[in-house]
Amino acid sequence: MAKELNATGRWLKRITQGFAAEPQDRQELLAVLREAGERGLVEADALTMLEGVLEVGDLQVRDIMIPRAQMVFVRRDDPFSKILPVVVESGHSRFPVMDEDRDDIVGILLAKDLLRLYPTEVRERFDIREYMRPVVFVPESKRLNVLLKEFRRNRNHMAIVVDEYAGVSGLVTIEDVIEQIVGEIDDEFDIEDDHNIRKEAVREFTVRGVTRIEEFNEYFGAHLSEEEGFDTVAGLLMKQFGRLPRRGEVATIDGFEFRVTRADRRRIDALRVVPPEDVIPPGERPAGGS
Repeated sequence: MAKELNATGRWLKRITQGFAAEPQDRQELLAVLREAGERGLVEADALTMLEGVLEVGDLQVRDIMIPRAQMVFVRRDDPFSKILPVVVESGHSRFPVMDEDRDDIVGILLAKDLLRLYPTEVRERFDIREYMRPVVFVPESKRLNVLLKEFRRNRNHMAIVVDEYAGVSGLVTIEDVIEQIVGEIDDEFDIEDDHNIRKEAVREFTVRGVTRIEEFNEYFGAHLSEEEGFDTVAGLLMKQFGRLPRRGEVATIDGFEFRVTRADRRRIDALRVVPPEDVIPPGERPAGGS
C-alpha cells in the first residue's frame, strides 16, 4: 500500500508542476486535471478516464445497475430447447437463473457452458443444476470502487442487486463498472459505428442516441417533431422525461416505444425501439412501397 501511495504522490507532483498550489480536495484536483488538459499535458481520453476514476468512489450500485424489468434470465425448470433461444437472441454471456419466484435467483448460467451440449443425446439429458454457478448478491448502496475490488478479488463478473428487503432490484456486471471509467465498451452486439439504426427482431430495433430525428423519421416513415429544440433521438427522450433517463426507463412518443438500454450520467447511448402497429419498418414493406 505504501508503494501505491508513493507512486500516486509522484504522479500528482508531475501533473501539478507549474500550478500555483497542490490540490487540497477532490474538486481542486479535478480543476487541476482539467487545466492540465487545456494545457495539453493530459490527453482528452486520459482526462475522461481520470475523472471517471474519481467519480467511481461517489457512485453506488443503484446508479448503474440494469433494472429488474430489463434483466434477461432463464428459469431453472426450463428445458434446453427453451433456454437456448434466450441465450442466442440476447447475445449475453451470463444469465441469472430464476426459480418460481422472481426474487429467488438460484444461480448464474454461463453461455459458454452450453457449448458442451452440442451432441443431441447430451441435450436430452440436460439439467441446468449441473451448469449453474454460484450467485453473488450485493446491496444497492454498495460503492462502485468497493464492488470493483470484490469483482477482481473473487473473479466474479456479475452480481444480483437486492434492496433493503432482500428483493431483487437488478443486476450489475464488471463491464458496467469499468464503463464508468473508460466509457462505453462496444462489442459485436452493439451498433456498428456507421449504422445508427439496426433491426434486432420483428418490429424491434436498436437506435443510437445520437441518431438525428430527421434520419429516424426517414427510416421509419415517422413524423417525430424536429421543432422541440433537439436534433437527436436522445434529446427528444430527455425532453420527454424532463431529465436524463436511466437504463430500463421507457417512454412512448407518437406510438413508438423507446426503452433506454445504454446510458451513463452524461448521455443516452442506445435505445430499444418498438414501432407502432401502423408503421411498416424497412424490410417488411412490399416491393415499390414507401
